[in-house]
Amino acid sequence: MSLLIKNGRILTATDDYVADIWCDGEVIRQIAPHIESPADAEIIDAAGKYVFPGFIDPHVHIYLPFMGTYAKDTYDSASRAALVGGTTSLIEMCCPSRTEKPLEAFELWKSKAEISACDYTFHMGVSRFDDSAANQLREIVNRGIASFKVFLAYKGAFGIDDQELFDTLSLAKELGVIVTAHCENETLVAALQAKLLAEGKAGPQWHEPSRPARVEAEGVNHLMTFAELTGAHVYCVHTSCREALEAVQSAHLRGVNAWVETVIPYLTLDKTYAEQPDFEGAKYVMSPPLRDVAHRDALWAGLRSGLISTVATDHAPFDFHGQKEMGRDNFTLIPNGIPSVEDRVNLLYTHGVCQGNINLNTFVDVASTQAARRFGLYPRKGAIQVGSDADLVVYDPEYRGTISASTQLMDVDYSAYEGWEILGRPSVVTVRGEVQVRDGEFVGTLGRGQFLSREPTAF
Repeated sequence: MSLLIKNGRILTATDDYVADIWCDGEVIRQIAPHIESPADAEIIDAAGKYVFPGFIDPHVHIYLPFMGTYAKDTYDSASRAALVGGTTSLIEMCCPSRTEKPLEAFELWKSKAEISACDYTFHMGVSRFDDSAANQLREIVNRGIASFKVFLAYKGAFGIDDQELFDTLSLAKELGVIVTAHCENETLVAALQAKLLAEGKAGPQWHEPSRPARVEAEGVNHLMTFAELTGAHVYCVHTSCREALEAVQSAHLRGVNAWVETVIPYLTLDKTYAEQPDFEGAKYVMSPPLRDVAHRDALWAGLRSGLISTVATDHAPFDFHGQKEMGRDNFTLIPNGIPSVEDRVNLLYTHGVCQGNINLNTFVDVASTQAARRFGLYPRKGAIQVGSDADLVVYDPEYRGTISASTQLMDVDYSAYEGWEILGRPSVVTVRGEVQVRDGEFVGTLGRGQFLSREPTAF
């Protein structure tokens, strides 16, 4: 059956107009002011609603062994939650430990995603670099992965040393692969953590002082130096503060090819949430940490100016009871992460568009199109064009509701946004022309999601 969406206000990163969209064979076949309904078409009347390209979350953790436990979601819960929130494609961080073989890890992560209801791909984590790892990374690129991930933090776990960083960026430059990077100075983090714990400062409110903004900015500066000397293209994930943005701006003036991601918690929350008493602050522990509220204005300005390309989630779901509580007596043992894959789009619309921080075109650009462009998916994804995948979100700006753990599909026992109002939500979500969500309910098919094979970009 084909699909005809009529009378919607179509919004892309650059366009704003009213038209009909006909989808058949998983792709968009026609866009016109008026399209006669084919005999077999399902018709969706989008009058009074927006029609967006399917949203892309370029930074999620679903299968994640971390800090002695595992993230709670599977692709069953996470892909359904993503779709209900308007996200039709996920890019997961494949994060092997230093002792794992990269190719085996890639196959493991990929196998976990086979039940996904939405489309998916991966950033391949590089947790060590030697001849064996390099050969396997080449094969992984041949199998459709066009981005790596490195950690300049988590010493002894995911983190790599400077020689490994240089070698990874050099290989990425050779292959035309972009390198995404967690930027913090791991030596400074370890030293500050030890100092605070020695002083008896063990609660979650001390997580941010152990990883202050300057530590993140130093990590960004470090990455920029290596990118400049290797010529690699780099992408700073979950950027949280003004100092880190300034480091990227300075690198741009030197000709470094660098892009910036922020995540929805930094645009909506601040460090006071992690300072709540009775260990409630543990719900808001992530790295880099939530910052002083003053940094939010810089992040919104970065989105408006284009300095920040994407808004992701860094979705990493850990239960408050039994998992976050592992760090009740030592904040360094609290599993890091704020679950938000279900809420990103609605929060960005509510606090971005409705509060005048960004316009509708920027909203689409940072939540969909830029991720597609940066990671080899455009114009298959992130666009409303003839020939693009029919991933579409019919969005109702008149909807009013609240976020609650009691109604969410994410498999975690709390919401960081409990009771928050949202001013709009997806009313229909399609993946390659098939309706997966209607009026906030998942009505799709688990296992229908496809692995998105990507070609390296010729830098």
